[in-house]
Amino acid sequence: MARATSGWLRGFEPPPGRAGPPPGAVRLFCFPHAGGAASALRPLAQALAGTLDVLVAQYPGRQDRRLEEPLDDIGTLADALAAEVAGRAEGPYALFGHSMGAVLAYEVARRLAADRGPAALVLSARGAPGPGPGRHDRLRTDDDIVRAVARLGGTTPEVLRDPELREMVMPALRADYRALGAYAWRPGPPLTVPFTLLVGDRDPVVDVEQVERWGGFTTGGTRLHVFGGGHFFLDAHLAEVAGAIVAACRAGHVSGGVTTGSGPF
Repeated sequence: MARATSGWLRGFEPPPGRAGPPPGAVRLFCFPHAGGAASALRPLAQALAGTLDVLVAQYPGRQDRRLEEPLDDIGTLADALAAEVAGRAEGPYALFGHSMGAVLAYEVARRLAADRGPAALVLSARGAPGPGPGRHDRLRTDDDIVRAVARLGGTTPEVLRDPELREMVMPALRADYRALGAYAWRPGPPLTVPFTLLVGDRDPVVDVEQVERWGGFTTGGTRLHVFGGGHFFLDAHLAEVAGAIVAACRAGHVSGGVTTGSGPF
């Protein structure tokens, strides 16, 4: 069961027989994919139980926030999430984002870097940003969105086929894809936080080369992990993904976190 730690963040109880995070554990803030709710990352949060202190973002317009209007702007979402992270990051922390969540994790890190930025940034299933939206983000109609979501495999087919269930998930999906379709990277200095990059080798919307381009957005170095599978490879490689995240957090914690870089990026 999820427990609300704020309006935006959810924690999950560890699985039966597993202890919670030890005192002083790195706090990991997680950001789900487009259309995703906090519960989408519950398996990952539970796989990390006992090692990291995991909090997952709950965007407006889904689950217990379903009566709230979804936000359709990446900058607005990142501003709100950065404020939440800053208020909950009492000690060392890291950021993880999957797909749209990777964009948000990066933008949150940019907003916090001048003060006390994250020790590590883990970006999953998302290529580096450009001056305009990617072609897979420019979806104009509900049918376009449904086809894209079905292709990615992140929503069960029954939800998309059932008119009532489909209408329940569409407001959040519309808002998220409007946000992605309008997102354009704004020039600024590179981060100095190390990036850990995760990608599936059969992802239909992002390839390894696009993910590797994140290396140009940090002076802290990158480490790439390629998994077998598509856009939601983490479902089949939960232990390996959790291990990569723990390694990233430990390495970043030892190196002392980040501020901003000085290059003309």
